[in-house]
Amino acid sequence: MSRLSQELGLLQGIGLLSTSLLGTGIFVIPALAATAAGEASLWAWMLLIALVLPVAFTFAQLGRHFPHAGGAPHLIGRAFGARMERLSALLFLAVLPVGLPAALNIASGFWQALFDLSRGQALAIQLATLAAMLLLGQRPAKASGMIQGGIAVAIIVTIALIWWVGDLPVNSQPLLPAISGSWHLLPAALGVMFWCFVGIEAFTHMGEEFKNPERDFPLALLFGVLLAGLVYWACSVAVLSLHTYGDVQTDAASLPRMLDLLLGEQARWIAATVGYLACFASMNVYMQGFARLIWSLADEGKLPAPLAQRNQHGVPVRALLLVILACALCTGLAQLFSLTVDDLIRYANGNFVVIYLLSMAAGWVLLRGIWRALAAFSALLCTLVLLMLGVDGGYALGLLALLALLDYARETRGQRLRVT
Repeated sequence: MSRLSQELGLLQGIGLLSTSLLGTGIFVIPALAATAAGEASLWAWMLLIALVLPVAFTFAQLGRHFPHAGGAPHLIGRAFGARMERLSALLFLAVLPVGLPAALNIASGFWQALFDLSRGQALAIQLATLAAMLLLGQRPAKASGMIQGGIAVAIIVTIALIWWVGDLPVNSQPLLPAISGSWHLLPAALGVMFWCFVGIEAFTHMGEEFKNPERDFPLALLFGVLLAGLVYWACSVAVLSLHTYGDVQTDAASLPRMLDLLLGEQARWIAATVGYLACFASMNVYMQGFARLIWSLADEGKLPAPLAQRNQHGVPVRALLLVILACALCTGLAQLFSLTVDDLIRYANGNFVVIYLLSMAAGWVLLRGIWRALAAFSALLCTLVLLMLGVDGGYALGLLALLALLDYARETRGQRLRVT
């Protein structure tokens, strides 16, 4: 029996996941991929979707059989024990101090494109964004699903508008160009594009809140992945057709440049609004996921009991408040020390891949039949991605090793105290 209110339906689930995956990536990743691989990036999207689907299928089966607010750490714990659950939960939470302030920085950047904002005003927008997520988080998960479904529609309509006004596709830009002689460009593009599908692990925390988790959770996950992949591919076609890529500055403002080129000056407002909402949607899923992870650990006696309190809608409100306050503190510190977005996200990426890898390994232990083989294949794919990350992947593994040593020391000290 679920410990949380079961109010999410299939459409709300698709809206939550698709907006989480699109997030800020839709505004920069297609251009970065085009810069790395040119027209071959269109093939890279097809290949990436094919590679991500086994991971998505594995998460879907795990969520179907073991729906739990603890998400990926809970699944890892079921397979490898309580210690690995604690370590993976801490590794996941370690993204909070850097990943979410980075997303807030990007979100406020859309308004800086419209107004000449000071650092203090940008910080005020970021804190107001956190307050909005706190207010939304007081409502049932269904409310977030409905709002984020609307944001997903706005993103899709924006890309469709670009296609319509730009009269795409054009004859000079084939939808799937000849790939001969360009295969060597795909790895560099894939290394950039993988981050478009970071967010699946956060969605697993919502498994307990589906009305029919065995049916709707896997479908929401798979349809959400496919929808996001299709939108990314369509945006890449537009980027290549309108030539809004090629250098760092152009890549960073690719979507606003396309709108400005096609619709003129007033399009800046469309880009800023849709961009901000996309960032908000992506961050909201992570806030909800972090809160549910903390609540689940508290509900099971692994964290202080007050964090397990829920409001009248069954939402873990104290855990959410803790996440919001921690993020606000880290955002203020990032502003104080003038940390860039690159500084903030550089080391968060490896954490996600390690969580994916451990989750796929858990699938190999927990699932049976063809799903077990698929989990093993997915674990291999995650290992290859981790190797591609190089130093950033090593940072995540080093952090995991450090957390393991600290946990072992804590446990050893506890045993000594009990003996004495």
